[in-house]
This record gives sequence, structure tokens and C-alpha cells, in this order.
Amino acid sequence: MAAATLTSRVLGMVREIVYAAFMGNGAVASAFVLAFQVPNLFRRLLGEGALTAAFIPIFKHKEVNEGETEMWRSANAVISGVVAAAGAVTALAVLGISLALAAGSFEDDTQLMLRLLRFMFPYMLLVCLAAVFIGMANARGHFFVPALGAVVLNLVMIASVLFLAPHMGRRLEEQIFGLAIGVLVAGLAQAFFQLPSLSREGYRYEWVSPWRDPTVREVVQKMLPGSIGVAAFQINVLVTQCFSFWFGKSIVATFNYSVRLMELPQGMFGISLATYLLPTLAGLAAAKKLPEFRQTLSQGLSYLTFANLIAAAVALALSVPIVRLIFEHGKFGPDATQRVALSLACLAPGLLMFSMNNILARAFYALNDIKTPMKISILCLGLNLVFALWLVRPYREAGLGVANTLSASLNLGLLVYALRRKLSRLGLEEVVHTLLVLVPDAVLAGVVAAALAWLWDRQLGHATLLRQGGMVFVPGGVAVVVYWLVALWLKVPAAREVTDLALQRFRRV
Repeated sequence: MAAATLTSRVLGMVREIVYAAFMGNGAVASAFVLAFQVPNLFRRLLGEGALTAAFIPIFKHKEVNEGETEMWRSANAVISGVVAAAGAVTALAVLGISLALAAGSFEDDTQLMLRLLRFMFPYMLLVCLAAVFIGMANARGHFFVPALGAVVLNLVMIASVLFLAPHMGRRLEEQIFGLAIGVLVAGLAQAFFQLPSLSREGYRYEWVSPWRDPTVREVVQKMLPGSIGVAAFQINVLVTQCFSFWFGKSIVATFNYSVRLMELPQGMFGISLATYLLPTLAGLAAAKKLPEFRQTLSQGLSYLTFANLIAAAVALALSVPIVRLIFEHGKFGPDATQRVALSLACLAPGLLMFSMNNILARAFYALNDIKTPMKISILCLGLNLVFALWLVRPYREAGLGVANTLSASLNLGLLVYALRRKLSRLGLEEVVHTLLVLVPDAVLAGVVAAALAWLWDRQLGHATLLRQGGMVFVPGGVAVVVYWLVALWLKVPAAREVTDLALQRFRRV
């Protein structure tokens, strides 16, 4: 799962590199990012959260207790409901945007954003379908191939920049619609990429009326609050970017690039681990095996801590070299590098909290508790808006980074407190011990990375692509080795187990 997600995230980063060189971080880039953010939010809410979190336990229950025939029938009812509901929302949104454009008088940048949003909104329907298909495949034990659907999505979007956008016109305002077409084609490809593996499992689609179906009703009841509970970070990003667009036309694009950099480790370790843990935790909760539930949750959080702390330390220490290497090409200049790097440095300390929130929210879902994470996330969402409104005007995209880190930290604290009350005890002693040991270790690794990057820049500079790469990978690689060796020396269980697993796989090869 992590390997497939890593491939997807790397290609996603390549996509952002191509995007940055093509449109920079100006007003047109911000208009596209904001327009895409609205339908793309549903991918994050559904594909990485609420729909699969609500649907997988029900799907597994049907499989175990009522047989495959009822399982597939219930799946078709849910899919039919998704098509009907998402199609209606898409039609209303497109109609509303069209009326607003016809009746209103907007600035050129705002008008471009609304036109792009109208064009790309049907992507919502496609990612909703993809989310259901992926959830079904995961529940049947398929993780690698469904995760590769995002690889297909990124390949199509990259191709739209390289081969389609240049033929859409001479001005960037015209060429940007080539990227919008790529978004729709990519969504279509990702959804139908899942069908062959499901077909081999015996799935065949047929319309099942969703209006009074009990499975659809149960999924909806769990999904709606869950869409807030499991994806507060993504909702925060969208809401804060909406009003940031009017504070400064380049803030949205600049902050988006830093968020994309954060999503590489978050997606590889946080989302993939959370996706894998949900069926396991749901099964343990259904069997009333609470000691095993606590142990599995603790082990998952320990692995996450081990992986994400070093990623956060390297991102913080090497923010400028990383952004320079990845994005500083074409229309993306040195000034944009400094601004994105500052935003990344403000987001990096919250990486572990962002990822832990995903896992803890799924622990609540496995225990059939939707309301608790929903209430916590609503509170944190409100606080994030307050922090963002307070900080965005003086500190621009850096203020947004600080606001998201603060709200995610509070969200984590409240989730831990609520889960401890629900389970009487959490059994997170291993996680606490891992944090106490690895936080100083990560600080040491970060200092090593920053010092080596400073020496590299002083002695060799960063004038060429090769030297820019060396300024990232040499200090970053040394920092990772230092971090890993210190963790092994201190006998951190997660470090030892991951090392043993890697050595076993290497010997098999």
C-alpha cells in the first residue's frame, strides 16, 4: 500500500513540478488551484476518508453475515445513490455558477476562477464513483492495484499540460483550460481503472433504487458527519484558501505548493497506514477484541511516529533547497521559492499531527462512533478559521501554515482524550516512549541536515541542477542515517521492527 501510494505521490509531485513551470504562482495559478480545490475536496473526503470509512465496515458485515449476493446488491445500491446524488449536486452547481457569471460583475481573476470551477465540477461525480470502487476493492483484500488508480490520474494530468494546454491558445488564461480538460479525463480514468479487479471478484453493476435502501441510509448517516471528522485538514485548506484568494492573488497557489510537498510523506505513511488499518480495527472491534484493538492502534501510531518525525525534520531544515530543486523552473522564480519554503517550514511541525488525526478518526469509525470526531473537527475547524483570519493578512501563506498546524495539534489532543474516555485506557505507552526518544533524535537529524546544507551551499553553491540535488539528498540522506542509527541504538521498537522487515524482504530478493 505504501509503495503504491509512494508511486502516486511521486507522480503527483512531478505533476506539481510541471504545473509550477507552466503557470508559476501568480493570479492564474491561484484561480486554477482554487477552482480545482472545490471538486478535489471530494476526493480527499471520500477517496481518503468518509465514504470508505462508512462503507467498508458495512460491506464487510454484509459479506460475513449475509453472503456475497447481498453484499454486491448493497454495493450497487450505494453506487446508484452516489450517481444520483452527486449528479444532482453537480448539475445544480454548474447551473448556479452559470447564473452567477451571467448576472454578476466580477474581476477578471475571479471570473476565470468561476469559469474553471464550472468546467471542472463534474470531477466530483467521478471521484465519488472511484471512492466507492476503491472501498469495495480494499474490503475484498486488494490494496495495491486500487492505489495505482491515482497513478493513472496523475499521468493523465501531466499529459494535459505537456500535450493539450499549448494548443488551447496563446495566453495563459486560455491555455489553463487544457489543464481543466485533463482533470475531467483523469477522473474518468481513475474511476474505471478499478473495474477489472472488481469484475474478477464477481462484481457486476446493475441499478438498484437507493431511495429507501437501508444500506444507503446507513452509509449516508455515517458518511455526512464523518466527512468532517476524518478530513478537517482538507476542509480547512479549502475554506482558508477561499478567503485568502481575495487577500492576495498569489497566496493560494503559493500555499498549495507547500501543501503538496507535505502530502508526499503524509500520503505515503499517514493515509496508506490509516486506509490499511480501518478494516483491521473494524474487525477487532466487531469481535470485541479490545486488547488487540489497542495493541494494533498503538503499533500503527508508533510506526507513523518513526516515519513522520524524520520527514518533518528534513522538511523544516531543508525547506529552501527542497523547494528550489523541485519547483524553481520556468515561471517559478527565486521569490516564489522563498515564499513556498517559508510556508512549508510552518506546516512541517504539524506533519505528525495531520497523519495521526487520520488514524485516530478511523479508530472511532471502527468503534461505530461517528459523532465524536465530527464534534471535535467542527471545533477545530472554527479555531483554524480564527487563526487564519488573524494571521493571513500580516504573514500571508506562512500564516495559513501556522494556523493549520495549531488547529491540527488541538484536534489530535482532543481525539486522544476522547478515545481514552471511550476505551477506559488506550495503551499508548509505547507511542509516548517512542515520542520521548525520537523527538530529540529528529531534532539532532534536522540540525545535521541544516548544517550540511549550509556547508554545501558555501562550498559548492546551487547554480546547477546537479548541485541543487546534492544540496537536498546529501544532507537529507545523512540526516536519515543518523536518525535511524540513533533510534536503533536507543532500541526503539518501531525502528527495530521496520529494519527487520526490510532485511527480510531484501534477503528474499
